[in-house]
Order: sequence, then structure tokens, then C-alpha cells
Amino acid sequence: MKQLKFTLFLLCFVTFGLVNAQITGTVVDDDGAPLPGASVVVKGTTTGSTTDFDGIFSLDAEVGDTLVVSYIGFETKEVSAQPNMSITLTSGVSLSEVVIVGSRNPNRTATESTVPVDVIDMKELNNVAPQVNLNQILNYVAPSFTSNTQTISDGTDHIDPASLRGLGPDQVLVLINGKRRHTSSLINVNGTFGRGSVGTDLNAIPASAIQRIEVLRDGAAAQYGSDAIAGVINIVLNKSVNELNTTITTGANFSKNANDQTGGVDGETTNVAASYGLALGENGGYLNFSGDFDVREDYSRMKEWEGGIFNQYNVVERFANNDGYDLSALLDDDVTDVIQYANQAGINLNGATTKEELRPILSQDATESELAARNQQRSDYNMRVGQSALRGGRLFANFALPLDENGTEVYSFAGISSRTGNSAGFYRLPNQSRTYTPAYINGFLPEINSTIKDQSLSVGIRGKVNEWNVDLSNTYGKNSFLYTIGNTFNASMQNASPTFFDAGGFSFAQNTSNLDVNRFFDDVMSGLNVAFGAEYRVENYDIVAGEEASYAQYTAAGQRITLASQQPSEDFFGSARPGGSQVFPGFSPTNELSRGRNSVAGYIDLEADFTDKFLASFATRFENYSDFGSTINFKLATRYKVSDNLNVRGAASTGFRAPSLHQINFNSTSTIFDQNGNPQEVGTFANDSRAANLLGIPELKEETSKSVSLGLTAKIPDANLTVTVDGYYVEINDRVVYTGQFSGPGTGTELDNLLRQANATAASFFANAINTESRGLDVVITHNTVLGDQWRLKSDLAGTFSRTNQIGDINASDVLINAGLVDTYFPEDSRVYLEEAVPRTKVNLSNSLTSSRWIMFLRNVYFGEVTEATTVVANQQVFGTKLVTDLSIGYKATDALTLTIGANNLFDIYPDMAEASFGNRSDGRFDWSRRAQQFGIGGRFLFARLNFSLK
Repeated sequence: MKQLKFTLFLLCFVTFGLVNAQITGTVVDDDGAPLPGASVVVKGTTTGSTTDFDGIFSLDAEVGDTLVVSYIGFETKEVSAQPNMSITLTSGVSLSEVVIVGSRNPNRTATESTVPVDVIDMKELNNVAPQVNLNQILNYVAPSFTSNTQTISDGTDHIDPASLRGLGPDQVLVLINGKRRHTSSLINVNGTFGRGSVGTDLNAIPASAIQRIEVLRDGAAAQYGSDAIAGVINIVLNKSVNELNTTITTGANFSKNANDQTGGVDGETTNVAASYGLALGENGGYLNFSGDFDVREDYSRMKEWEGGIFNQYNVVERFANNDGYDLSALLDDDVTDVIQYANQAGINLNGATTKEELRPILSQDATESELAARNQQRSDYNMRVGQSALRGGRLFANFALPLDENGTEVYSFAGISSRTGNSAGFYRLPNQSRTYTPAYINGFLPEINSTIKDQSLSVGIRGKVNEWNVDLSNTYGKNSFLYTIGNTFNASMQNASPTFFDAGGFSFAQNTSNLDVNRFFDDVMSGLNVAFGAEYRVENYDIVAGEEASYAQYTAAGQRITLASQQPSEDFFGSARPGGSQVFPGFSPTNELSRGRNSVAGYIDLEADFTDKFLASFATRFENYSDFGSTINFKLATRYKVSDNLNVRGAASTGFRAPSLHQINFNSTSTIFDQNGNPQEVGTFANDSRAANLLGIPELKEETSKSVSLGLTAKIPDANLTVTVDGYYVEINDRVVYTGQFSGPGTGTELDNLLRQANATAASFFANAINTESRGLDVVITHNTVLGDQWRLKSDLAGTFSRTNQIGDINASDVLINAGLVDTYFPEDSRVYLEEAVPRTKVNLSNSLTSSRWIMFLRNVYFGEVTEATTVVANQQVFGTKLVTDLSIGYKATDALTLTIGANNLFDIYPDMAEASFGNRSDGRFDWSRRAQQFGIGGRFLFARLNFSLK
């Protein structure tokens, strides 16, 4: 009798009993390499074993018994037990793999689960897929997942919002190794999908550190707590040891629309990734390090600015500048010099001698003649409409050390990442009051430079106490986002303004302590799993002020404006010059804060196989938050095995999402451009502010949800097919949104004064404004076949068909209703962002053809139509469906070296262009929508990859 080893690669908490070893064998991969940690179980029993580091196993079984052999990343295989066996597993993800999410039964596979779970093999994708960052990898492989790089959206240019089943970025919970991952510190308040939400920064996790990803497509708040309304993404980290994997990927956009639509190459990207693990101890311990470094250049898809650039006053400035004159002196009340240079320029002043008389004359457009005089092109005044530039590095470690032969082990995983980004805003043109032309005679393109840092650490111990599996852990994470604004100006400071500003930023920290206990009773009915546990979570959100010049507005005498009676400096035409750093005004000391909260939770999770055919599970979770109170939620799920190859499953649950600390406390002033490209200084006020009280906007409370799902899983062994079909319905009440922009009446009211103090012309808030319903159908079909003696073909067809709608009346107060402000509270563009700005239909067909030397990968992704998000219904252009093709070919030159070349968007497909008749092009700024993006506007991306692996 001897104690069998603890299962490494299934991340389970089960320990196998004491058995007599009568059947021995070896499990290897299709290259003949041993597979440590593979599971070998006698079918229909709980008797099993796992392989050691040499791939060897032994278990108590009779000759002729059916053994089920499985290993993460490989197809599960059933074989007849024989003495001294050798079993070869074929690589590739299978729906029959054991999964962590969706069930706390440590032996539950994806096809046996009561809810849909996708299992994504990252090792395979890292070899063949064009994408290298996690958001884009998932966007092209998981149809229910949507994420696109944004443009002209401040900090959101640097962190891609992501969604599951078309719901919000903050309604999907992310786990790492089954532990809650902290969210980003950035809250999206600009014009993109997910506006008003806070998501998890998936791009802070290197793809090289990931063994597999499990995507649970079902409401799971009763199991995992807040944020799991849409589902759960669980990232399982690498455990490999004695193996060095190094990958270098480089590529660029080779597109007809590269370089401002002139064609060629842009958006160059290079990623260097590596992973290496060490074996620890004699019982299967490991320490794996994985990381990467990447550089991404920006690109632009704006062809040419079509609007006005210069007026006649700019002509006067050019003549004065050529004469060596100080242009700031033209702003004096003495207009003698203005008249002198206007006469030199040949401008007919019609006898005007005062500023008031000169203004209508000098405000007239002079763009075409002035472009010629300055030897410039309209494209010299283009914005950067495309992806931001990024440079960053990430490092993750994954560790476990068994302390004895009984399965007790300590474990930890940790990660750090740092990224710097550079994006640009709207071009500040010479004829605008926000452009101080004595400093920038030709205007300027302001830039947002971001510094994003992320740290996380999880430690724990797990083992058995009187046959119960016990896991005690603590997980800490922090994300910070700081802004430095460059090539810009505080126009109200005039000559005294710097061109580079520290604008401040924010950070978010989260610490979660968990106790999880479970036990599987194989002698109760056909199996009963009992799990329970508790969680204590502490969160803190900070806003850090920038330097004074980044947020303040000044008088002409250089005094900071603190009183309503003070007047800002003006341009020649009497327009007030805005304060703060252009493109992104900094956070002021009045914005600065540090807010925290805590929550405690307890859960019970029961899963019973009443018979060999019928499974049912029940989960309930109580959670109490220090800032808004308690909630209790339930989930009931079942699975009925119609036959060995057909399962029917269903689930019903309630759920919740606590409003984030960001949504409760964020406050700032930012420049937001309206539908016509006109700038508005919009202040975001907290819900406990006086401004919110004046408009009758209540404090935030939790979102609540109800969801049901029904599906089936089927295997067709004769055709090597596996099929899953799942329908769902989710109703969410009191959904948090970012409101429209409330303007003061301009008559000196209290609201007007509050806006003035915030250096803003309008106010926005976060509010539980609406109720929504989402419904859809997910289909996944997997096929495997062997072609001849050498070739294997794996095909996956996956599609999602979904729709989200706002239902019922808007949850507006009597104050808003009586003032006729309901349409501002939840404006039309917010409805489109919610319902139609991301594809509601998405279908993915992937084909992988492999041999001992070749890897050929072909993927076609069908993106459904989307709609331009505008407040004007007549401008809501619908952009049609598109098919994007990826292709790669890899050659294994040696056992250690693989070379791959390929393309994302092989045929250089773009979304439909914005039509002038809809009025969304903004004078040529946006030939493709920035508000509704199906798959981005980069065009064809060609890449080459070198993978070096030593075992």
C-alpha cells in the first residue's frame, strides 16, 4: 500500500485513496515525451492515479478494465487496461477536460458540467495565432468575448475594454488559478463601448504565462461573488518544468490604408516572450517563470482634415511672425500693429479701427490661401486616428511545493507589469481659442502619455483535514494609471504655460482572503460534492492630483481663478481661453481622494449525482459590503445524461454586481468632443455631491440580475464530433451607466457656480439609470480526424448570437422628469453603446492541420453588424457584416526550433466607411467609426515568429 501523488496539472483539490498497484504503464505525447501529471482513472469508479515526472503510473485495476486517460491540452483517451502499457495522447484542447470554473467538484469535465465552459489551449494559440496580447487572442478565438483597441478616447486608448455575451466589461469576473483578479484603476468615461464601466486589464498578463483559459458563459455571482453576472474567465498559469520556451514575434500592418490611407507599412510590433520552470522537491513541486516584452508603434487611418484651419487673423500673425514681431503683443487692446500687418497682408479692413470692428473681418476663413502661403497640406493637420503606441513588460511566477506525500502543499503566484503608452487627441487648430498661436503658430497635436503599473501576489496552503480538502489563501493586487500630457498648452496661461504636464492619475488596490473547503462523497447516491467557504475583501481607490498648471484656469494677469468674479484670459476675438493641459486637464486637489471599503461573504455549494444520469447543484452566497449593505443570491443547475453521448443541462440564478469604488468616487474635468467635433469641458461629479443632489440623482446601489440557461452537449464518436448548444436569458435591474451631459442654465444658479468651480461647462454622473435584458444562443462544434499516418486535422466552429435591450422606463427622479432631462440622464448614444455598438453575431471557424513537422492554421471570423453611437437617430449608420481571415504556416525545423509566418486579416478587410450623408465623418476625422468597432481598423497584419524550445 502506498499513498498516490497529488494531481498537479488539473489544479484540483482531490487526493486519491490507497490502492494496490496492479496495472502499470507510461503516458506520453505524440512526440514520445513523457506527460507528468496525467490522470488515469478506471471508468465508472473513483479509482485512479496520476503519472510522475517520467510519465509512469500504477493503479489497482483488472486486465480489460476501461481506463480514462486525460491531460490538460490533450484529447482524453479510453484504453483497455493491460500490464506494462504505453499510452499516447494527442495534443489539442477537448471539451472533455476537467475544468475549475462552474463546479467545485474537482472531477467535473466541460461536457459534464451544468453550464457552458470553453477551454482554450494557449500553448497551441501561442504557436500559430497572429495575436500576442491576451485581449486580441480571446477576441478572435472566443465568439462570446469582444474586445477592440480604441482610439481618441483618453486612457481607454491604452486599456482595451472587453465584454462577455455583449454585457459590460465590469460584468465579467476574471480569476487567476481560481483566485479573484483585481480590476484596472481606469474608469472609461469617453465615447466607447463600455462607457462608465471598469474592467480587468487582461493585457497586464503575458500570454506566455498561461497554460489554458476557461471561459464560463453563465451567471455565477452565487458562486464567485460580484462581477460574475455575464460569466467568469479563469486563467490557469503554466506549471511546466525543465523546459525553456522562447518566442520572438514581429509584424506590421501591410495595408492599403496604412500611413493615413497612402498605403504601405505601419504599426510595427515586436514581442519577445519566454517561460522556464524548475522542479522542486520529490513530490511534484514546481516554480515557473514566464514573461514578455513588447513594443507597439502607433498608426493612423485619417486621410485628410477637411474643415477650416486658418482665419484672417492667422494671416496677420504670419506676416507679424515673419517680421520678427512678438505675436503675444497682438492681443493687446492697442490694435495698431494688427491693422499694420493686416494692411501688409492685403486684407480689406473697411476702415475698422477697434477690436470689435476687426473681429468679424479677421474671423473669416482663409484656409486655402494660407495653406499655400505656408507651403502646407491639409494632411499636416491630421489627428492620429488608430492605435496608440505602447511599450511594456510583464513577468509572472507560479509556484507550488508539496510538504508531504498526503497532498499538503504551499503555493503562490505573482505578477508585475509596466507599460507606457502614447496616444493623441484632437488637433488644436490655429483658428481655435484653445490654441495659443504665439507658442504654436500652426496649432498642435496634444499627446497623452500613460504609465500603467500592475502588481499582484497570491499565497496559500491546501491539503486534507479529516478527508476534507482545505484551501486557505490571500490574494493582493494593485493597478495604477498616471498621466503625463505632452506637446500641449494651458491656453489661459498664455506665454507662461509649459508644454509638458504632470496631470496626476489614480490607483486601485484589492486584497482578498479566502477559505475554501470541499469533499467528494463517492458513497452518497452516485456521488455528492459538498463545498463551502468564506471571503473577506478590502478595496481602496485613490485619485492623485497633478501639478497646478495641469488643471487651473488663469486670468490675463496670470492669477489662478478661484472666484466666479474672475475672468479668464481671452483670445483676440474675446473667447475665454480654457484652463488645464489641453487634451486631458489634470486632477485638482478637490478631485484628490482616498476611499476604501470591505466586504465579507460566505457560500455553500452542493453538487449531487442523484443517479448515474441525473446531476443537480445548488449554490448560495451571502455578501455584505460596508458601503451599501447585504445581498444574498442563489443558483440551481442540473444536467441529465440522456445517453453516454448526450447531455441536457440547465441553470437558473440570481446575481449582483456591486458598484465599483471608481463609479462611486470618480470626479474630474475632461475635454469631450460632441457629435460635431466641438469641445466641451465636462465635469464628472460623485453621486454624493451637491451637483447630483440638485438634479435629483441618487447614490449608487448594486445591480441585480436574474438569469436562466438551457443547453445540450453531444458526442458523435463515429464522426469524431463534439457539439454544445446553449441558450440564455439575463435580466439586469438598476444597471449603472454614465449619464449624458447636464448643462447649467447660465443664469448664475448654484449649478452654474458648481460647474464654474470645476472648470467645466457641463456635468455627468454615474447612475442606476436603466434595466436591461440580454438573450442569446452559443454553439460550439469540435471535430478531430486523422488523415493518413502523419496528418491530424482539428476543426472548431463556434458562434454566438445575442441581443441586449434596455427595457421598461428609465429610472429617473421626479426632479429630472419635471425638468424634461430624462433624455440627458440616459441619452440615445448610450442606448446604442449598450445595444448595438458591438457585434451581436460572431462566428469563428478554426482549422488546424498538423504533422510531425508542419502546422497549418486557418481561421475565419464572421463579425455581425454594428451601429454608430450618436444622439441623433438619423445619424445612426449601420455598418455591415464582415469576414476576417487568419492564416499561418509553421515548420518544425528541429525538435527545438519552429518557424511560423502568417497573417491576421489576410485579405485586408475594413469595416464599412462612414458615409457623409450620416454626418459622422467630422470633416474627415473619422472615415471609420471610432464609436462602433467590429474588429479594428488596422487592416492586414503580417507576422513572423520564431519559437525555441528546450526540454
